[in-house]
Amino acid sequence: MIRIVSDSPAHTEKIGERLAATLCGTEVIALFGGLGMGKTAFTRGLSRGLGVTEGVSSPTFALVNEYGGKFKIYHFDMYRVQSWDDLYSTGFFDYLENGVLVIEWSENIEGALPADAIKISISRGEGDNQRIFEIEGAQLDDTGA
Repeated sequence: MIRIVSDSPAHTEKIGERLAATLCGTEVIALFGGLGMGKTAFTRGLSRGLGVTEGVSSPTFALVNEYGGKFKIYHFDMYRVQSWDDLYSTGFFDYLENGVLVIEWSENIEGALPADAIKISISRGEGDNQRIFEIEGAQLDDTGA
């Protein structure tokens, strides 16, 4: 497990950019963490690292936002998913292996995540802006964020 401490939203975005450099294009990135933990900021950095130039926003009401860059990126919000029927209605399974899936509120669909998903738990650190990232299933170099 990799543990990284972020002291700002900008640093959180840099962590996302750093992970983007390691991707091959079909990963599932499962984000765990409560409201305001930086899941969308992380996704914004990851998307920028994959060449996305358009704005990245939370897919809270759309359920999934799609971005084009080096790879297709599908940014899911699973906050309202409470059952397998809800999950199927998002089209989640149709997206697997067709791009990079970034999933906010992965705790709601943990049983449906692929075994090789990159799992990232984000929790509050000591200060208001500090976040602790615990990353499983990815290798990051020691440079950057």
